[in-house]
Amino acid sequence: MSTTTRPTIWVAYGPTGVVGTVRKDDDGYTVMMAGAAASAGTYPTMEIAKRALHARMRPGSDWPQFREH
Repeated sequence: MSTTTRPTIWVAYGPTGVVGTVRKDDDGYTVMMAGAAASAGTYPTMEIAKRALHARMRPGSDWPQFREH
């Protein structure tokens, strides 16, 4: 009998709205920027994924707010 883990998603909000998401699954934490066709990578920890998402935002952007959904 196998166990399937349901993915957890955090939505990242900047001052103008949604800037991206981080999805936790069996492979790690996958970053998807808003409007992108492909992921920005999968990372081993949530903190690294958050930093990767922020690094892909417009230079000088404030740290986004992450909300679990």
